[in-house]
Amino acid sequence: MGQEPFSRTIDPLSPQPDPPSRATLPDGYRKYKDIGASAQYHTHAVDDDASVTERTRSSPRIRWDWMRDKALLVIELGLLAGLILVLLSSLSTLNEINSASSAAQQMPTPAMEQEPADALITVAILPGGHTPPDSPGGSAPQEIPAHLRAVVRQATPLPLPTRGPEHAVQIQIPRINVNAPVVEGDDWESLKQGAGHHIGSANPGERGNCIISAHNDIFGEIFRRLQELDLGDEVLVHTTTQVHRYVVTQKRVIEPTDVSVMEPTSSPIITLISCYPYGIDTHRIVVIGELQP
Repeated sequence: MGQEPFSRTIDPLSPQPDPPSRATLPDGYRKYKDIGASAQYHTHAVDDDASVTERTRSSPRIRWDWMRDKALLVIELGLLAGLILVLLSSLSTLNEINSASSAAQQMPTPAMEQEPADALITVAILPGGHTPPDSPGGSAPQEIPAHLRAVVRQATPLPLPTRGPEHAVQIQIPRINVNAPVVEGDDWESLKQGAGHHIGSANPGERGNCIISAHNDIFGEIFRRLQELDLGDEVLVHTTTQVHRYVVTQKRVIEPTDVSVMEPTSSPIITLISCYPYGIDTHRIVVIGELQP
């Protein structure tokens, strides 16, 4: 008699065994989930296809900081372009003024001049200053110390003298290629026509201080290179009858209010005055020369 194969039977009335329990995982790490470089990243359930498609179709986030930087760049480029246009316009206007003044200042050389005249070179400024008559408060023909202004206002201006044979008509400075007419007066309108002989100062060749001023950056820039003169350089001043030769003995830069260089002297000298430095005009450059036989 064969044996039946062994089979395990379970008694339905016996208590059921407990299902195996899952091991408890440590969760201490959860307190660091919002700390560190990865705090912004969190796990989440995988979205279904519909959710992924919807998120993909959503519009991207606007980068306001990028738009702000680009807007500032456009504004800066616009301002730079405007500044360049203003500078070009100013240079064009200055060139037109200098060209018109140079044409007005051209004059024939006196008959007794021995050397051919060089081309006109533009000049600087001085007693007349850079303030036009139509500016607010009027023109400023000469910078005067504050403690003397009340006295100067009471003084009657010297009348424009009648030109005579002893008056300067032309100035030449070979070292800096200056060859320009000389007019009587050094106010705003006078210096448009050339170098200005200060009314009341000595005439060329006479004993005393012969004062001649001119612009360095407008109206022909006659004294543009006045600072390049050295001791011993010649200054020739023409009258209708003769040429007076001066030799440079001094050169200095002074404040606009230092009017001592315009005081009368006992010896025959010439004082050339212009604004300095070029285009800034905060000071005055003064060149003094002595008359030579």
